[in-house]
Amino acid sequence: MTTSSWSLLALYLIVLLIASWPLGIWLARLCSGQLPIWMRKLEARLYHLAGTSAGQSMSWSHYALAVLAFNAIGVIAVYALQRFQALLPLNPANMAAVSPDSAFNTAVSFVTNTNWQGYAGESTMSYLTQMLVLSVQNFFSAATAIAVVFALFRGFAARSSGVIGNFWVDVTRVTAWLLVPLSLVFAIFLVGQGVIQNFDAYMDVSTLEVTTYQNPKNGADGQPLKDAKGDVVTEEAKATTQTLAMGPVASQEAIKMVGTNGGGFFNANSAHPYENPTALSNFAQMLSIFLIPAALCFAFGREVGDPRQGWAVLAAMTVMFVIAVMAITPAEQAGNPLLTPLGVDQAQSSLQAGGNMEGKETRFGINASSLFAVITTAASCGAVNAMHDSLTPIGGMVPMVMMQLGEVVFGGVGSGLYGMLIFAILAVFIAGLMIGRTPEYLGKKIEAHEMKLTSIAILVTPIVVLAGTAIAVLAAAGKAGIANPGAHGFSEILYALTSAANNNGSAFAGLSANTPFYNILLGIVVWLGRFGVIVPVLAIAGSLAAKKRLPVTTGTLPTHGPLFVMLLIGTVLLVGLLNYVPALALGPMVEHLMLWSGK
Repeated sequence: MTTSSWSLLALYLIVLLIASWPLGIWLARLCSGQLPIWMRKLEARLYHLAGTSAGQSMSWSHYALAVLAFNAIGVIAVYALQRFQALLPLNPANMAAVSPDSAFNTAVSFVTNTNWQGYAGESTMSYLTQMLVLSVQNFFSAATAIAVVFALFRGFAARSSGVIGNFWVDVTRVTAWLLVPLSLVFAIFLVGQGVIQNFDAYMDVSTLEVTTYQNPKNGADGQPLKDAKGDVVTEEAKATTQTLAMGPVASQEAIKMVGTNGGGFFNANSAHPYENPTALSNFAQMLSIFLIPAALCFAFGREVGDPRQGWAVLAAMTVMFVIAVMAITPAEQAGNPLLTPLGVDQAQSSLQAGGNMEGKETRFGINASSLFAVITTAASCGAVNAMHDSLTPIGGMVPMVMMQLGEVVFGGVGSGLYGMLIFAILAVFIAGLMIGRTPEYLGKKIEAHEMKLTSIAILVTPIVVLAGTAIAVLAAAGKAGIANPGAHGFSEILYALTSAANNNGSAFAGLSANTPFYNILLGIVVWLGRFGVIVPVLAIAGSLAAKKRLPVTTGTLPTHGPLFVMLLIGTVLLVGLLNYVPALALGPMVEHLMLWSGK
């Protein structure tokens, strides 16, 4: 890594720490309900209309049913509005109804905070769909995950209560007093940077240069003509205008980042200048992705009565994050060994001039693009400012590995921390086996019931990823979507299933996934990857809430020092990553070896 890349990383982490610490205090107050009187009065009216109250707590099973019902209703609403968008207002480009399979995939994807997009937003979704369907679910899906981690906080902090809070209260508070204010401020900042926010019709503008291209020549029947060899006959065509998509972009961009959603208004996502126009907006977007996940670590420490616990979890996340940045940045700076500078013998040089800039925006460069790639896949955000399909094999493997760890390195808002706490439970269990003592974490005994639930929460995602990948590479419809044969084509499929099951949403863009096969397969994987983890987590929260808190003794394993941090990192790497090593060997690893051997 160069000095500039180290400086960017250091600046990012310093600003993140400064911004997330006070936000963590506010998150802790949201979790415990320590809000100003005027906020509680406003809330009370909403709760009265909904038939609940802030003092009405739920058991874990009722909490889980509320989560599932809320999100199931969301899927139905999102699906219906996509199917009827051609009949609805705010559709200046006259977008047609979204196909059933794509509408299903998009509905499940946005409700689960995945935001996988097999379509191009500016040519598929109307303004109403972008706002009322996609942006609204960006708020609700993020609020759902934060509500779940709040429930887990209460499970650790409770003293034989057996209840973990009220889902409707949690999701209301998180949306109204956290996500909406942050998104409003961030949207205004983005507009100031040049991100568009309007309801104008798409604009046809004259280009500075005339574009010349070959266009198929059609016959009288309207079909392309072919020559004697069967090749399509083309004729020269020229374009002097370009259609520029408009729309309410800044408002969606803000919650897309703050809520670690990732779905872009445009197909190019945060590489598009209307979504991410400047280096400053790019830095702010990277900061916003990690802001709430980092702040939740501080909130966790305050809620369990020991701030050191939050620092320990944050330290483990940060170490793994820095290692990932140290892996991807040099790989992209070195570039492709087969692309050497002009006039230099390939045998005498293994460096691509300027590094691997393919698929990257010149206004960001390699350092900011590499850092963004790690942040967005570490945080289950999925927004991209460069095309991951164009990364080097090692560069592409790093984002894949960040997702395969279970999206616990900061992770999505809420989901990253409850995933990491599941690994923490496993870590103390392993430590307990080493010394022959019943494991404890934060004063709660970890027994057989909790370990069964922990195993389910950890294993459900790799099972879904690997099974889905196997189905895709065996099915003819799955192989038909591969744009590149060989190891890279396999990586495209593995990345897609990894991204879907871990609710990330980014992609190796070479895979043509907007087909009935992939829309249905990925939609099922997305749902299982989300709620196959949430339900066991809530069950663990309920089980812990019913237990007494044990006093600290000389035999208690300290879970706030460097030893526990290393134990937690080791558990995440060994348990989270070993499942995928054979699959990675068939994809990016063998592609790296082929590239550097000159093949």
